[in-house]
Amino acid sequence: MAFRLPDEKQAPVGSVEARRLLDDATALRDLADDALAREEDARTEVARRFQVVRATLARRDLATMDVERLKDTADDRLPFPALRRAGYRTVADLVDERPEVLDAHPGIGAVSANRAIAAARALDQAAQERLGLRVAMDPSDERATDLLRWLRRVVQLADALDDVRGPAGVLANDLPALVTAAAPTRSRTRMLFAGERRRVAARQVLDQVRRLLDDAETAGIADRLTAAGRLARTAPGDTGVWGDFERAAVRYYGLLGEIVGIRDTTDAAAGQLPEDIAARVREQRLDGEFRTVSLRGYQAFGAKFALAQRRVILGDEMGLGKTVQAIAALAHLRALDQTHFLVVCPTSVLVNWLREIARHSTLTAHRLHGPDRADAARRWLAEGGVAVTTFDTLSALELPTALRARVDVPTQRDRVRRRRTVAAGPPGPRIAMLVADEAHYVKNPATKRAEALRALVNRADLVDRVLFLTGTPMENRVDEFRQLVGYLQPSLLPVNPAARRPRDTPELSPARFRTLVAPVYLRRNTHEVLSELPDRVSTDEWLERGSRAEQAAYRKAVLDRKFMAMRRVAFTGDPEHSAKLDRLVDIAREAGQNGQRVVVFSFFLEVLDIVGRRLRADPECGAVFGPITGAVAAEERQQLVDDFGRRPAPAVLLSQIVAGGTGLNMQAASVVILCEPQVKPTLEEQAIARLHRMGQIRTVQVHRLLTTDSVDQRLVEILAAKRVEFDAYARRSDLADAGPEALDVSDEVLTKQVLEEEYARIAKTGARA
Repeated sequence: MAFRLPDEKQAPVGSVEARRLLDDATALRDLADDALAREEDARTEVARRFQVVRATLARRDLATMDVERLKDTADDRLPFPALRRAGYRTVADLVDERPEVLDAHPGIGAVSANRAIAAARALDQAAQERLGLRVAMDPSDERATDLLRWLRRVVQLADALDDVRGPAGVLANDLPALVTAAAPTRSRTRMLFAGERRRVAARQVLDQVRRLLDDAETAGIADRLTAAGRLARTAPGDTGVWGDFERAAVRYYGLLGEIVGIRDTTDAAAGQLPEDIAARVREQRLDGEFRTVSLRGYQAFGAKFALAQRRVILGDEMGLGKTVQAIAALAHLRALDQTHFLVVCPTSVLVNWLREIARHSTLTAHRLHGPDRADAARRWLAEGGVAVTTFDTLSALELPTALRARVDVPTQRDRVRRRRTVAAGPPGPRIAMLVADEAHYVKNPATKRAEALRALVNRADLVDRVLFLTGTPMENRVDEFRQLVGYLQPSLLPVNPAARRPRDTPELSPARFRTLVAPVYLRRNTHEVLSELPDRVSTDEWLERGSRAEQAAYRKAVLDRKFMAMRRVAFTGDPEHSAKLDRLVDIAREAGQNGQRVVVFSFFLEVLDIVGRRLRADPECGAVFGPITGAVAAEERQQLVDDFGRRPAPAVLLSQIVAGGTGLNMQAASVVILCEPQVKPTLEEQAIARLHRMGQIRTVQVHRLLTTDSVDQRLVEILAAKRVEFDAYARRSDLADAGPEALDVSDEVLTKQVLEEEYARIAKTGARA
């Protein structure tokens, strides 16, 4: 609703009409006051109930905490034997006690009583703060249900007032003064004695009131405010409230954090950034005009980091909402009258980007992929918005003439001659921000996709800001991280001029590396910023071979040195007697009985086919979706996930770990089954993060199916050390003490090592594999 100031002469208004206008204005102001006040009342109810829920959860923790834990906040001079004799065995027993009651027990003096109670309450406060925003998924908990009932009411009112909140605030704040200023027009007598200047001023103000009312009527403000007020006056119900919470947990938690004032801590939001850079990022303004989603504190910081530092890597752990942070940055730039943005991503997540842009912003998304990409590119150039394309399409993209040459991959002759060609014709618009999602896809500089992206990133006259998104900045080689940094700000890291490979560049100490990459790299881990994220419980399911046929098939695969056959033989060797398959079905049945959905990941399509046939033959496992494979189009993958999420448990989704491990959100499920260990630790982490991410409200159970004395055991042993190294490197925004070779374990090297060890074991023992 746009409010207009008087810009033309209005016909004189009689006192009767003036009174009607001013009465209508007063009534509209009252509607706005009432709706906004009732919304604030609902938020107050949420805050009050949240304190009750959090206190209750904290007391449960304290009830399992021995009274001697008071030493953590007091000292060991408290009379613990006397406290036990008096019946105070846990910290929870002391939190609500009165000092005079405690002092009355033998052996506990007044000083000790006060100290013990103060220590217990300090632990209670710490326990509540540690819980953060978490709401346990327990529909039988009346307090939690009551909280969600009121939180849903806030969501409903927010939707009802969505696009009228701003105008309602203006009406509530401005109309009282305007009505007062226009009051003389109510009476001809008052106007007669008001004097010429006051009469003119009163008529002008009345004209402004009339325009406000006209605009309000056109926008339906009164009807919207009336409906919101009517909703607010009804008691919030609890029918379906837990289902609503499960489907929209991200929004619920975002509103809850906003209402109760729990924000991500500054240190956690800033990752490992030096204070001077963190301070500059905090000062960056973030406009939300074109954004339709509330941001968590750490997400706002990430968007500001991209804006303030201009060319950066956002390396947050998977599940923290890197896409939303990128969209927030794009929306801010749009509010500054920037018009053109470009997202480059893997094909598997292209549809998700289009959906997320539409869901979280009012920006227009253009799909520059498929047979209509050239037409879409022309529309993007003419209309502006966010162009979304893929790494593989980028180099072949037929962009309009003004942009096409700027993303052409130079030929070998061009590189030798160091020639740069520029398209003829007028210059096209600048790309205000280029976002490269899953940026580790271009870690190998020799690939065509990497060259296409670099050609675009290097055009500083065309591309203003660049944002790389990757949850795994480093998988197996530290120098891959150097490559990503080099795309954005190559001057940050020292380079040996004589070096022919990145690994030949000088080694750096952790502190030195952290300092050098700080301007370009921000990473936060899940446990640091998502206090409400449920636990993740991992179980290694060690199983023996299911039959002689399976043992024979494994032995043959080893002696033939067929690594991939070795990895899948636990399913393919003898499916009718497969211990892994039997255990997988047991887990799926149990999950269904507990109202949980299941996602099954495997590297092998053949394994998923076997699993799918067995699950579909068992009605206790419920509906089976998939498999999601590399051959399934991105739109179909997303549709499979959507259908799976809408289906009540029991339900199982099958997915190849590479195809479904990135870009898809599977929070509807809470049980993960990994059919075999993966060669790269990050493949498993990516897959699990599809479920254990922002919006998940259940504890995530991860089951890894493993066979003893097999390739599984060798892989687990070797990768255990590799996982420790990965944690040391990739989970922080700095390098560990070792040099670039520390993670230099290629798939080929690992495969050879496992094959040799298994071959030697079988050849030496002659044992049945």
